[in-house]
Amino acid sequence: MSTQEDFRLEWHNEVVVVTPASNIESMNWDLIEQAADLIMAPLKEQPVPLVIIDLSEVGYFGSVFLALLLRCHKFVKSRGGELVLCGASNMAIELLRITALDTLWAIYETREQALDALS
Repeated sequence: MSTQEDFRLEWHNEVVVVTPASNIESMNWDLIEQAADLIMAPLKEQPVPLVIIDLSEVGYFGSVFLALLLRCHKFVKSRGGELVLCGASNMAIELLRITALDTLWAIYETREQALDALS
C-alpha cells in the first residue's frame, strides 16, 4: 500500500486539509516517517503552515496515527503555524480526551468550522 493512497491533501487558499483514509490504523510504524514527510513537504513552502486534519473518514486510530499527528504538530508549531482537527468520531474524541491530546489541538465538528477558525 502506498503512502499517497493513505492521505488526500487539498488546498483552501493558505490552509491545507489532510484527509487520512479509513484504513489509517493498518499503517505500519515504518511508514510514519514517509507519511509525515509527504504531508509536511508542501508545507515547507508556507511561511506559516495552517493544517486541518479531517478525521471524518477515520472510525478509530491508535498510537501509530497519534505519533504521526504529533510529528506533524511539532513541525507546524516550529514554523509558528496551527494544526487543528475536524470530523472526529466519538471514539476518536474519547481517545484524544483520555490521552489529554484534546488540550493540544482544537477539535471542530466540521471542516467548514475548522476553515473558518483558521481563516
